[in-house]
Amino acid sequence: MNPTRPTTSPVSSAFTGHGHVTFLGAGPGDPGLLTLRAVEALSGADVLIAEPEVLEVVRGHARAGVSTPELTVVDEVSTTAGVPVLRDAANLVMEAARGGRRVVRAVTGDPGLDGNAGAEMLACAAEGIPFEVVPGVATAVGVPAYAGVPLRDAQGTDVRFVDARTADERCWAEVGASDGTVVVSTSLDAVAAAAGELVSAGRKPDTPLTVTIAGTTTRQRTWNATLGTIAQVFKQGKVLPSPEGHRPVIAVVGERSAPAQRDQLSWFESKPLFGWRVLVPRTKEQAASLSDQLRSYGAVPHEVPTIAVEPPRTPQQMERAVKGLVTGRYEWIAFTSVNAVKAVREKFEEYGLDARAFAGIKVAAVGEQTAAALVDFGVKPDLVPSGEQSAAGLLEDWPPYDPVFDPIDRVFLPRADIATETLVAGLIELGWEVDDVTAYRTVRASPPPADTREAIKGGGFDAVLFTSSSTVRNLVGIAGKPHNVTVIACIGPATAKTAEEHGLRVDVLSPEPSVHKLAEALADFGLRRRESALEAGDPVTRPSERRPGARRRRTT
Repeated sequence: MNPTRPTTSPVSSAFTGHGHVTFLGAGPGDPGLLTLRAVEALSGADVLIAEPEVLEVVRGHARAGVSTPELTVVDEVSTTAGVPVLRDAANLVMEAARGGRRVVRAVTGDPGLDGNAGAEMLACAAEGIPFEVVPGVATAVGVPAYAGVPLRDAQGTDVRFVDARTADERCWAEVGASDGTVVVSTSLDAVAAAAGELVSAGRKPDTPLTVTIAGTTTRQRTWNATLGTIAQVFKQGKVLPSPEGHRPVIAVVGERSAPAQRDQLSWFESKPLFGWRVLVPRTKEQAASLSDQLRSYGAVPHEVPTIAVEPPRTPQQMERAVKGLVTGRYEWIAFTSVNAVKAVREKFEEYGLDARAFAGIKVAAVGEQTAAALVDFGVKPDLVPSGEQSAAGLLEDWPPYDPVFDPIDRVFLPRADIATETLVAGLIELGWEVDDVTAYRTVRASPPPADTREAIKGGGFDAVLFTSSSTVRNLVGIAGKPHNVTVIACIGPATAKTAEEHGLRVDVLSPEPSVHKLAEALADFGLRRRESALEAGDPVTRPSERRPGARRRRTT
Protein backbone atom coordinates (compact mmCIF):
# COMPACT_ATOMS: atom_id res chain seq x y z
CA MET A 1 0.00 0.00 0.00
CA ASN A 2 1.27 3.47 -0.87
CA PRO A 3 1.45 5.36 2.46
CA THR A 4 1.05 8.72 0.71
CA ARG A 5 -2.47 7.84 -0.43
CA PRO A 6 -5.49 8.61 1.78
CA THR A 7 -7.54 5.68 3.04
CA THR A 8 -10.70 7.38 1.69
CA SER A 9 -9.65 6.81 -1.92
CA PRO A 10 -11.91 6.50 -4.99
CA VAL A 11 -11.60 2.69 -4.62
CA SER A 12 -13.99 2.79 -1.67
CA SER A 13 -16.62 4.52 -3.81
CA ALA A 14 -17.30 1.17 -5.45
CA PHE A 15 -18.87 0.05 -2.16
CA THR A 16 -20.77 3.27 -1.40
CA GLY A 17 -22.12 4.02 -4.86
CA HIS A 18 -20.80 7.58 -4.51
CA GLY A 19 -18.00 9.46 -6.16
CA HIS A 20 -15.09 11.05 -4.37
CA VAL A 21 -14.35 14.62 -3.28
CA THR A 22 -10.95 16.27 -2.93
CA PHE A 23 -10.95 19.47 -0.89
CA LEU A 24 -7.92 21.26 -2.28
CA GLY A 25 -6.01 24.33 -1.15
CA ALA A 26 -5.09 26.53 -4.12
CA GLY A 27 -2.80 28.79 -2.11
CA PRO A 28 -2.83 32.60 -2.02
CA GLY A 29 -2.82 33.21 -5.80
CA ASP A 30 0.52 32.25 -7.32
CA PRO A 31 -0.08 29.03 -9.35
CA GLY A 32 3.52 28.04 -8.61
CA LEU A 33 2.54 27.45 -4.98
CA LEU A 34 0.25 24.51 -5.82
CA THR A 35 1.56 21.30 -4.30
CA LEU A 36 2.48 18.22 -6.35
CA ARG A 37 -0.47 16.39 -4.78
CA ALA A 38 -2.79 19.23 -5.81
CA VAL A 39 -1.62 19.03 -9.44
CA GLU A 40 -2.12 15.26 -9.40
CA ALA A 41 -5.66 15.58 -8.01
CA LEU A 42 -6.58 18.25 -10.55
CA SER A 43 -5.38 16.10 -13.46
CA GLY A 44 -7.84 13.36 -12.51
CA ALA A 45 -10.92 15.48 -11.74
CA ASP A 46 -14.23 15.01 -13.56
CA VAL A 47 -15.69 18.12 -11.94
CA LEU A 48 -13.82 21.21 -10.70
CA ILE A 49 -15.73 23.53 -8.38
CA ALA A 50 -14.22 26.87 -7.35
CA GLU A 51 -14.79 30.61 -7.27
CA PRO A 52 -13.67 32.40 -10.47
CA GLU A 53 -10.42 33.75 -8.98
CA VAL A 54 -9.45 30.26 -7.78
CA LEU A 55 -10.32 28.71 -11.16
CA GLU A 56 -7.73 31.02 -12.74
CA VAL A 57 -5.07 29.47 -10.50
CA VAL A 58 -5.94 25.77 -10.89
CA ARG A 59 -7.62 25.37 -14.30
CA GLY A 60 -4.32 24.95 -16.18
CA HIS A 61 -3.66 21.66 -14.37
CA ALA A 62 -7.10 20.15 -14.99
CA ARG A 63 -7.60 17.75 -17.89
CA ALA A 64 -9.34 18.83 -21.09
CA GLY A 65 -13.10 18.54 -20.82
CA VAL A 66 -13.31 18.86 -17.04
CA SER A 67 -16.67 20.25 -15.96
CA THR A 68 -16.50 23.63 -14.17
CA PRO A 69 -20.06 24.47 -13.07
CA GLU A 70 -20.61 28.15 -12.36
CA LEU A 71 -21.40 29.07 -8.79
CA THR A 72 -24.82 30.68 -8.54
CA VAL A 73 -25.16 34.24 -7.28
CA VAL A 74 -27.89 34.12 -4.65
CA ASP A 75 -27.47 37.56 -3.13
CA GLU A 76 -27.78 40.47 -5.56
CA VAL A 77 -26.77 43.01 -2.91
CA SER A 78 -23.42 41.35 -2.25
CA THR A 79 -22.68 41.22 -5.99
CA THR A 80 -23.39 44.92 -6.41
CA ALA A 81 -21.12 45.73 -3.49
CA GLY A 82 -18.32 43.69 -5.04
CA VAL A 83 -17.91 41.33 -2.07
CA PRO A 84 -17.54 37.55 -2.50
CA VAL A 85 -20.86 36.06 -3.60
CA LEU A 86 -22.85 33.66 -1.47
CA ARG A 87 -22.25 30.25 -2.95
CA ASP A 88 -24.13 27.07 -3.72
CA ALA A 89 -20.85 25.12 -3.83
CA ALA A 90 -22.02 22.56 -1.26
CA ASN A 91 -25.00 21.56 -3.41
CA LEU A 92 -22.81 21.29 -6.51
CA VAL A 93 -20.26 19.16 -4.67
CA MET A 94 -22.89 16.78 -3.27
CA GLU A 95 -24.77 16.45 -6.56
CA ALA A 96 -21.61 15.61 -8.53
CA ALA A 97 -20.38 13.14 -5.88
CA ARG A 98 -23.75 11.37 -5.74
CA GLY A 99 -23.42 10.89 -9.49
CA GLY A 100 -20.20 8.95 -9.02
CA ARG A 101 -17.93 11.75 -10.26
CA ARG A 102 -14.43 12.63 -9.05
CA VAL A 103 -14.86 16.13 -7.65
CA VAL A 104 -12.18 18.65 -6.79
CA ARG A 105 -13.41 21.47 -4.58
CA ALA A 106 -10.68 24.13 -4.69
CA VAL A 107 -10.51 27.03 -2.25
CA THR A 108 -8.15 29.94 -1.68
CA GLY A 109 -5.32 29.23 0.75
CA ASP A 110 -5.83 26.08 2.83
CA PRO A 111 -9.13 24.14 3.19
CA GLY A 112 -8.62 23.82 6.94
CA LEU A 113 -8.89 27.60 7.28
CA ASP A 114 -11.98 27.89 5.05
CA GLY A 115 -15.17 27.68 7.08
CA ASN A 116 -17.33 26.84 4.07
CA ALA A 117 -15.03 23.95 3.09
CA GLY A 118 -15.36 22.59 6.63
CA ALA A 119 -19.16 22.61 6.37
CA GLU A 120 -18.96 20.85 2.99
CA MET A 121 -16.70 18.15 4.47
CA LEU A 122 -19.29 17.52 7.21
CA ALA A 123 -22.02 17.19 4.57
CA CYS A 124 -19.92 14.59 2.73
CA ALA A 125 -19.28 12.69 5.97
CA ALA A 126 -23.01 12.69 6.81
CA GLU A 127 -23.83 10.99 3.49
CA GLY A 128 -20.90 8.61 3.54
CA ILE A 129 -19.21 10.25 0.57
CA PRO A 130 -15.46 9.55 0.69
CA PHE A 131 -13.27 12.63 0.66
CA GLU A 132 -9.69 13.72 1.16
CA VAL A 133 -8.02 17.03 2.00
CA VAL A 134 -5.04 18.37 0.09
CA PRO A 135 -3.55 21.20 2.18
CA GLY A 136 -2.44 24.40 0.49
CA VAL A 137 -0.24 27.35 1.41
CA ALA A 138 -2.35 29.44 3.79
CA THR A 139 -2.89 33.02 2.60
CA ALA A 140 -2.01 34.43 6.02
CA VAL A 141 1.41 32.70 5.79
CA GLY A 142 2.16 32.85 2.06
CA VAL A 143 1.42 36.55 1.54
CA PRO A 144 3.79 37.84 4.27
CA ALA A 145 6.51 35.53 2.86
CA TYR A 146 6.12 37.15 -0.59
CA ALA A 147 6.03 40.60 1.02
CA GLY A 148 9.35 40.02 2.76
CA VAL A 149 7.81 40.02 6.24
CA PRO A 150 9.03 37.14 8.46
CA LEU A 151 6.50 36.25 11.14
CA ARG A 152 8.95 34.79 13.65
CA ASP A 153 12.60 35.17 14.57
CA ALA A 154 15.16 33.10 16.45
CA GLN A 155 13.57 34.13 19.74
CA GLY A 156 10.34 32.40 18.69
CA THR A 157 7.97 35.37 18.74
CA ASP A 158 4.35 34.43 19.35
CA VAL A 159 2.17 34.71 16.18
CA ARG A 160 -1.59 35.30 16.28
CA PHE A 161 -3.94 35.09 13.27
CA VAL A 162 -7.08 37.22 13.25
CA ASP A 163 -9.93 37.45 10.75
CA ALA A 164 -11.19 41.00 11.23
CA ARG A 165 -14.58 40.14 9.74
CA THR A 166 -15.44 37.75 12.59
CA ALA A 167 -13.18 38.98 15.44
CA ASP A 168 -15.07 39.98 18.58
CA GLU A 169 -14.09 42.29 21.42
CA ARG A 170 -12.45 39.45 23.38
CA CYS A 171 -10.29 38.50 20.40
CA TRP A 172 -9.06 42.09 19.93
CA ALA A 173 -8.36 42.37 23.67
CA GLU A 174 -6.21 39.21 23.62
CA VAL A 175 -4.07 40.22 20.64
CA GLY A 176 -3.89 43.79 21.93
CA ALA A 177 -2.45 42.60 25.21
CA SER A 178 0.14 40.44 23.43
CA ASP A 179 3.50 41.73 22.19
CA GLY A 180 3.69 39.05 19.48
CA THR A 181 3.14 39.35 15.76
CA VAL A 182 -0.47 39.68 14.64
CA VAL A 183 -1.54 38.67 11.11
CA VAL A 184 -4.86 40.26 10.26
CA SER A 185 -7.02 39.15 7.33
CA THR A 186 -9.22 42.07 6.35
CA SER A 187 -10.16 44.31 3.42
CA LEU A 188 -8.35 47.39 2.16
CA ASP A 189 -10.96 49.83 3.42
CA ALA A 190 -11.16 48.12 6.84
CA VAL A 191 -7.42 48.17 7.65
CA ALA A 192 -7.61 51.48 9.54
CA ALA A 193 -10.53 50.19 11.64
CA ALA A 194 -8.56 47.03 12.52
CA ALA A 195 -5.56 49.17 13.45
CA GLY A 196 -7.84 51.25 15.69
CA GLU A 197 -9.12 48.11 17.43
CA LEU A 198 -5.56 47.05 18.22
CA VAL A 199 -4.62 50.48 19.58
CA SER A 200 -7.77 50.56 21.70
CA ALA A 201 -6.86 47.10 23.00
CA GLY A 202 -3.40 48.25 24.14
CA ARG A 203 -1.03 48.17 21.20
CA LYS A 204 1.15 51.27 20.84
CA PRO A 205 0.27 53.55 17.89
CA ASP A 206 3.92 53.44 16.71
CA THR A 207 3.85 49.64 16.29
CA PRO A 208 5.06 48.83 12.74
CA LEU A 209 2.48 47.63 10.22
CA THR A 210 2.65 46.28 6.67
CA VAL A 211 -0.39 45.89 4.44
CA THR A 212 -0.25 43.70 1.31
CA ILE A 213 -2.89 43.50 -1.40
CA ALA A 214 -3.05 40.84 -4.15
CA GLY A 215 -0.29 38.94 -2.39
CA THR A 216 1.85 36.40 -4.32
CA THR A 217 0.64 37.74 -7.69
CA THR A 218 2.25 40.34 -9.94
CA ARG A 219 -0.45 42.77 -8.77
CA GLN A 220 1.03 42.61 -5.26
CA ARG A 221 1.61 45.90 -3.51
CA THR A 222 2.77 46.48 0.05
CA TRP A 223 2.56 49.60 2.20
CA ASN A 224 4.70 50.28 5.29
CA ALA A 225 3.20 52.31 8.13
CA THR A 226 2.34 52.11 11.83
CA LEU A 227 -0.95 51.42 13.54
CA GLY A 228 -1.33 55.15 14.12
CA THR A 229 -0.37 56.35 10.61
CA ILE A 230 -1.92 53.81 8.22
CA ALA A 231 -5.07 55.86 7.61
CA GLN A 232 -2.95 58.92 6.72
CA VAL A 233 -0.64 56.84 4.48
CA PHE A 234 -3.62 55.60 2.49
CA LYS A 235 -5.07 59.08 2.23
CA GLN A 236 -1.82 60.74 1.11
CA GLY A 237 -1.12 57.95 -1.37
CA LYS A 238 -4.67 58.23 -2.73
CA VAL A 239 -5.11 54.53 -2.03
CA LEU A 240 -8.52 55.21 -0.49
CA PRO A 241 -11.27 55.93 -1.15
CA SER A 242 -11.30 53.45 -4.02
CA PRO A 243 -13.83 51.19 -5.75
CA GLU A 244 -11.41 48.37 -4.92
CA GLY A 245 -11.66 49.02 -1.20
CA HIS A 246 -13.43 45.68 -0.69
CA ARG A 247 -10.42 43.70 -1.92
CA PRO A 248 -8.82 41.41 0.68
CA VAL A 249 -5.47 42.27 2.24
CA ILE A 250 -3.10 40.76 4.78
CA ALA A 251 -1.84 43.15 7.46
CA VAL A 252 1.11 42.17 9.67
CA VAL A 253 1.51 44.00 12.96
CA GLY A 254 4.68 43.86 15.07
CA GLU A 255 8.40 44.43 14.95
CA ARG A 256 8.86 41.75 12.27
CA SER A 257 7.14 44.03 9.75
CA ALA A 258 9.50 46.97 10.39
CA PRO A 259 10.14 48.87 7.13
CA ALA A 260 13.93 48.73 7.56
CA GLN A 261 13.78 44.95 7.66
CA ARG A 262 11.37 44.67 4.72
CA ASP A 263 13.69 46.79 2.56
CA GLN A 264 16.22 43.97 2.84
CA LEU A 265 13.79 41.05 2.58
CA SER A 266 11.34 42.20 -0.10
CA TRP A 267 12.53 39.65 -2.68
CA PHE A 268 9.34 39.46 -4.77
CA GLU A 269 8.34 43.07 -5.40
CA SER A 270 11.99 43.99 -6.01
CA LYS A 271 12.33 41.74 -9.09
CA PRO A 272 13.68 43.78 -12.03
CA LEU A 273 10.51 43.60 -14.14
CA PHE A 274 7.98 43.21 -11.33
CA GLY A 275 4.46 43.68 -12.69
CA TRP A 276 5.63 44.73 -16.16
CA ARG A 277 3.28 43.70 -18.96
CA VAL A 278 5.65 42.54 -21.69
CA LEU A 279 4.41 41.97 -25.23
CA VAL A 280 6.03 38.96 -26.89
CA PRO A 281 5.20 38.95 -30.61
CA ARG A 282 5.40 35.17 -31.02
CA THR A 283 3.04 32.21 -30.75
CA LYS A 284 2.58 30.50 -27.37
CA GLU A 285 4.56 27.48 -28.65
CA GLN A 286 7.48 29.64 -29.77
CA ALA A 287 7.39 31.85 -26.68
CA ALA A 288 7.08 29.16 -23.98
CA SER A 289 10.63 29.23 -22.60
CA LEU A 290 10.95 32.99 -23.18
CA SER A 291 7.74 33.67 -21.27
CA ASP A 292 8.95 31.47 -18.40
CA GLN A 293 12.16 33.50 -18.27
CA LEU A 294 10.23 36.77 -18.20
CA ARG A 295 8.05 35.47 -15.36
CA SER A 296 11.20 34.67 -13.38
CA TYR A 297 11.99 38.42 -13.57
CA GLY A 298 8.49 39.25 -12.26
CA ALA A 299 7.00 40.20 -15.63
CA VAL A 300 3.61 39.27 -17.07
CA PRO A 301 4.22 38.06 -20.65
CA HIS A 302 1.49 38.49 -23.25
CA GLU A 303 1.99 36.48 -26.44
CA VAL A 304 0.69 37.97 -29.70
CA PRO A 305 1.43 36.00 -32.89
CA THR A 306 2.54 38.29 -35.73
CA ILE A 307 2.92 35.57 -38.34
CA ALA A 308 0.88 32.54 -39.30
CA VAL A 309 2.31 29.43 -40.91
CA GLU A 310 0.65 27.92 -43.98
CA PRO A 311 1.57 25.06 -46.36
CA PRO A 312 3.49 25.92 -49.53
CA ARG A 313 1.35 26.91 -52.54
CA THR A 314 2.86 24.06 -54.57
CA PRO A 315 3.53 21.02 -52.36
CA GLN A 316 5.12 18.86 -55.07
CA GLN A 317 8.70 20.05 -54.33
CA MET A 318 8.33 19.15 -50.65
CA GLU A 319 6.82 15.77 -51.53
CA ARG A 320 9.74 14.91 -53.85
CA ALA A 321 12.26 15.93 -51.20
CA VAL A 322 10.66 13.77 -48.49
CA LYS A 323 10.61 10.79 -50.84
CA GLY A 324 14.28 11.49 -51.62
CA LEU A 325 14.99 11.49 -47.91
CA VAL A 326 13.63 7.94 -47.65
CA THR A 327 15.40 6.65 -50.80
CA GLY A 328 18.87 7.88 -49.77
CA ARG A 329 19.21 11.03 -51.87
CA TYR A 330 20.66 13.11 -49.01
CA GLU A 331 23.67 13.02 -46.71
CA TRP A 332 22.31 15.82 -44.47
CA ILE A 333 19.03 17.50 -43.57
CA ALA A 334 19.24 20.94 -41.93
CA PHE A 335 16.42 22.38 -39.84
CA THR A 336 16.50 26.15 -39.33
CA SER A 337 13.30 26.51 -37.29
CA VAL A 338 10.73 24.67 -35.20
CA ASN A 339 8.24 25.29 -38.02
CA ALA A 340 10.50 23.41 -40.45
CA VAL A 341 10.54 20.41 -38.09
CA LYS A 342 6.76 20.60 -37.84
CA ALA A 343 6.36 20.76 -41.64
CA VAL A 344 8.54 17.68 -42.24
CA ARG A 345 6.88 15.80 -39.39
CA GLU A 346 3.41 16.48 -40.81
CA LYS A 347 4.53 15.28 -44.24
CA PHE A 348 5.98 12.12 -42.65
CA GLU A 349 2.70 11.42 -40.88
CA GLU A 350 0.84 11.96 -44.14
CA TYR A 351 2.95 9.16 -45.71
CA GLY A 352 2.79 6.90 -42.64
CA LEU A 353 6.46 7.46 -41.81
CA ASP A 354 8.13 8.11 -38.46
CA ALA A 355 11.57 9.07 -37.11
CA ARG A 356 13.06 5.79 -38.31
CA ALA A 357 13.12 7.27 -41.82
CA PHE A 358 16.07 9.43 -40.70
CA ALA A 359 18.28 6.34 -40.28
CA GLY A 360 21.63 6.90 -41.97
CA ILE A 361 21.04 10.63 -42.50
CA LYS A 362 22.91 13.31 -40.56
CA VAL A 363 20.61 15.89 -38.95
CA ALA A 364 21.48 19.51 -38.14
CA ALA A 365 19.50 21.99 -36.03
CA VAL A 366 20.07 25.74 -35.96
CA GLY A 367 19.57 26.04 -32.19
CA GLU A 368 18.35 24.54 -28.96
CA GLN A 369 14.61 25.07 -29.54
CA THR A 370 14.79 23.44 -32.97
CA ALA A 371 16.85 20.61 -31.49
CA ALA A 372 14.22 20.12 -28.76
CA ALA A 373 11.48 19.87 -31.43
CA LEU A 374 13.53 17.18 -33.18
CA VAL A 375 14.05 15.23 -29.96
CA ASP A 376 10.29 15.39 -29.39
CA PHE A 377 9.93 13.86 -32.85
CA GLY A 378 12.31 11.09 -31.84
CA VAL A 379 15.38 12.41 -33.67
CA LYS A 380 18.63 13.35 -31.95
CA PRO A 381 20.46 15.98 -34.05
CA ASP A 382 24.06 15.31 -35.03
CA LEU A 383 24.97 18.99 -35.25
CA VAL A 384 23.85 22.00 -33.18
CA PRO A 385 25.96 25.20 -33.29
CA SER A 386 28.44 25.40 -30.46
CA GLY A 387 28.43 29.21 -30.69
CA GLU A 388 25.85 31.59 -32.15
CA GLN A 389 22.49 29.94 -32.76
CA SER A 390 21.94 31.16 -36.31
CA ALA A 391 22.65 30.19 -39.91
CA ALA A 392 26.11 31.75 -39.55
CA GLY A 393 26.76 29.76 -36.36
CA LEU A 394 25.62 26.57 -38.07
CA LEU A 395 28.02 27.20 -40.99
CA GLU A 396 30.95 27.70 -38.60
CA ASP A 397 30.55 24.11 -37.37
CA TRP A 398 29.43 22.51 -40.63
CA PRO A 399 32.08 20.16 -42.13
CA PRO A 400 33.18 20.71 -45.74
CA TYR A 401 32.21 18.08 -48.28
CA ASP A 402 34.81 15.33 -48.50
CA PRO A 403 34.32 12.89 -51.43
CA VAL A 404 36.33 10.24 -49.57
CA PHE A 405 34.19 10.20 -46.41
CA ASP A 406 30.86 11.52 -47.73
CA PRO A 407 29.20 9.10 -50.13
CA ILE A 408 26.51 11.67 -50.98
CA ASP A 409 27.06 15.41 -51.51
CA ARG A 410 23.50 16.66 -51.15
CA VAL A 411 21.77 18.55 -48.31
CA PHE A 412 17.99 18.83 -47.86
CA LEU A 413 17.09 22.28 -46.50
CA PRO A 414 13.35 22.61 -45.65
CA ARG A 415 12.56 26.21 -44.70
CA ALA A 416 10.29 29.23 -44.97
CA ASP A 417 9.47 31.00 -48.20
CA ILE A 418 11.07 34.23 -46.93
CA ALA A 419 14.30 32.75 -45.54
CA THR A 420 17.61 34.41 -46.37
CA GLU A 421 20.23 32.83 -48.62
CA THR A 422 23.07 32.85 -46.04
CA LEU A 423 22.94 29.12 -45.29
CA VAL A 424 22.52 28.03 -48.92
CA ALA A 425 25.47 30.13 -50.10
CA GLY A 426 27.65 28.93 -47.22
CA LEU A 427 26.90 25.24 -47.84
CA ILE A 428 27.67 25.59 -51.56
CA GLU A 429 30.95 27.26 -50.65
CA LEU A 430 31.75 24.23 -48.46
CA GLY A 431 31.24 21.99 -51.49
CA TRP A 432 27.71 20.74 -50.85
CA GLU A 433 24.78 20.56 -53.27
CA VAL A 434 21.64 22.01 -51.67
CA ASP A 435 17.98 21.22 -52.31
CA ASP A 436 16.49 24.47 -50.99
CA VAL A 437 12.82 23.54 -50.48
CA THR A 438 9.93 25.72 -49.36
CA ALA A 439 8.41 23.67 -46.52
CA TYR A 440 6.00 26.34 -45.31
CA ARG A 441 4.91 29.91 -45.97
CA THR A 442 4.84 32.69 -43.42
CA VAL A 443 1.99 35.17 -43.70
CA ARG A 444 0.93 38.06 -41.53
CA ALA A 445 -1.25 36.90 -38.64
CA SER A 446 -4.75 38.14 -37.98
CA PRO A 447 -5.02 41.25 -35.77
CA PRO A 448 -5.13 40.58 -32.02
CA PRO A 449 -8.30 41.37 -30.00
CA ALA A 450 -9.39 45.01 -29.74
CA ASP A 451 -8.32 45.36 -26.09
CA THR A 452 -4.80 44.16 -26.98
CA ARG A 453 -4.57 46.62 -29.88
CA GLU A 454 -5.72 49.43 -27.60
CA ALA A 455 -3.14 48.45 -24.96
CA ILE A 456 -0.38 48.49 -27.60
CA LYS A 457 -1.28 51.90 -28.98
CA GLY A 458 -2.38 53.39 -25.66
CA GLY A 459 0.67 52.52 -23.56
CA GLY A 460 -0.84 49.61 -21.67
CA PHE A 461 2.25 47.49 -22.21
CA ASP A 462 5.47 48.26 -20.38
CA ALA A 463 7.77 46.68 -22.95
CA VAL A 464 7.80 44.94 -26.32
CA LEU A 465 10.38 42.34 -27.35
CA PHE A 466 11.15 42.37 -31.07
CA THR A 467 12.92 39.20 -32.18
CA SER A 468 13.24 40.03 -35.90
CA SER A 469 12.59 42.80 -38.42
CA SER A 470 9.48 40.95 -39.60
CA THR A 471 8.00 41.02 -36.08
CA VAL A 472 8.36 44.82 -36.10
CA ARG A 473 6.69 45.21 -39.50
CA ASN A 474 3.96 42.69 -38.78
CA LEU A 475 3.09 43.95 -35.29
CA VAL A 476 2.79 47.54 -36.51
CA GLY A 477 0.77 46.27 -39.47
CA ILE A 478 -1.78 44.24 -37.49
CA ALA A 479 -1.98 46.21 -34.24
CA GLY A 480 -0.45 49.67 -34.68
CA LYS A 481 2.66 51.35 -33.34
CA PRO A 482 3.50 50.89 -29.64
CA HIS A 483 3.05 53.98 -27.45
CA ASN A 484 6.14 56.10 -26.82
CA VAL A 485 6.23 55.18 -23.09
CA THR A 486 6.64 51.50 -23.97
CA VAL A 487 10.19 50.19 -23.69
CA ILE A 488 11.33 48.79 -27.05
CA ALA A 489 13.80 45.89 -26.89
CA CYS A 490 15.40 44.49 -30.07
CA ILE A 491 17.37 41.32 -30.67
CA GLY A 492 19.99 42.90 -32.93
CA PRO A 493 21.06 45.93 -35.00
CA ALA A 494 19.02 44.97 -38.08
CA THR A 495 15.85 44.64 -36.00
CA ALA A 496 16.64 47.91 -34.21
CA LYS A 497 17.07 49.68 -37.55
CA THR A 498 13.65 48.44 -38.71
CA ALA A 499 12.09 49.61 -35.44
CA GLU A 500 13.62 53.07 -35.86
CA GLU A 501 12.38 53.22 -39.45
CA HIS A 502 8.88 52.73 -38.03
CA GLY A 503 9.35 55.66 -35.67
CA LEU A 504 10.14 53.65 -32.54
CA ARG A 505 12.78 54.58 -29.95
CA VAL A 506 14.96 51.55 -29.22
CA ASP A 507 15.76 51.36 -25.49
CA VAL A 508 17.32 47.91 -25.20
CA LEU A 509 19.60 46.06 -27.62
CA SER A 510 20.52 42.43 -26.96
CA PRO A 511 24.30 41.84 -26.76
CA GLU A 512 23.80 38.59 -28.71
CA PRO A 513 21.18 37.43 -31.26
CA SER A 514 19.39 35.24 -28.69
CA VAL A 515 15.86 35.66 -27.35
CA HIS A 516 17.06 34.72 -23.87
CA LYS A 517 19.87 37.27 -23.97
CA LEU A 518 17.25 39.79 -25.11
CA ALA A 519 15.06 39.05 -22.09
CA GLU A 520 18.13 39.26 -19.86
CA ALA A 521 19.01 42.67 -21.34
CA LEU A 522 15.47 43.91 -20.66
CA ALA A 523 15.75 42.71 -17.06
CA ASP A 524 19.05 44.61 -16.68
CA PHE A 525 17.32 47.72 -18.04
CA GLY A 526 14.46 47.30 -15.54
CA LEU A 527 16.91 46.81 -12.67
CA ARG A 528 18.85 49.98 -13.53
CA ARG A 529 15.60 51.89 -13.83
CA ARG A 530 14.48 50.64 -10.41
CA GLU A 531 17.81 51.49 -8.76
CA SER A 532 17.77 55.01 -10.24
CA ALA A 533 14.29 55.65 -8.82
CA LEU A 534 15.31 54.43 -5.36
CA GLU A 535 18.50 56.52 -5.37
CA ALA A 536 16.48 59.61 -6.30
CA GLY A 537 13.93 58.86 -3.58
CA ASP A 538 11.18 58.41 -6.15
CA PRO A 539 8.53 55.67 -6.10
CA VAL A 540 9.30 52.67 -8.32
CA THR A 541 6.82 52.73 -11.18
CA ARG A 542 6.32 50.77 -14.38
CA PRO A 543 6.76 52.52 -17.76
CA SER A 544 3.02 52.26 -18.47
CA GLU A 545 2.31 54.28 -15.32
CA ARG A 546 4.10 57.30 -16.80
CA ARG A 547 1.61 57.98 -19.56
CA PRO A 548 -0.82 60.90 -19.07
CA GLY A 549 -3.81 59.91 -17.00
CA ALA A 550 -2.42 56.43 -16.40
CA ARG A 551 -4.02 54.35 -13.74
CA ARG A 552 -2.66 51.19 -12.20
CA ARG A 553 -3.63 48.33 -14.52
CA ARG A 554 -4.53 44.89 -13.27
CA THR A 555 -2.24 42.05 -14.34
CA THR A 556 -2.26 38.36 -13.65
